[in-house]
Amino acid sequence: MKMYYSKKYDINYETEEEYIPVSLRESIEKTRMALDNAYAGFDYAVETDLIDSYIYEINSLQKRYKHLLELAEAEKAGEEVPLSKHSPIRALVSHVFS
Repeated sequence: MKMYYSKKYDINYETEEEYIPVSLRESIEKTRMALDNAYAGFDYAVETDLIDSYIYEINSLQKRYKHLLELAEAEKAGEEVPLSKHSPIRALVSHVFS
């Protein structure tokens, strides 16, 4: 686990490796925790650029959270939905290189 610490803002930053999900449930939980952290950071942000970055981060995480909940609903309905098949990176790469 790699962690970076910012003394100026007293915030721990985790690398993306910490957000690699093992299961859909774990992915939902980690996204929820990341969203909570982003909201907390936004509450204490005072610089304009930092506020903007938290707004973008929160919007991104909300969209990810919504997508994961939709996958969970589909899985609950009996449809088999492998998480790796719906990777946004995979979709982006296939769109760019096709």
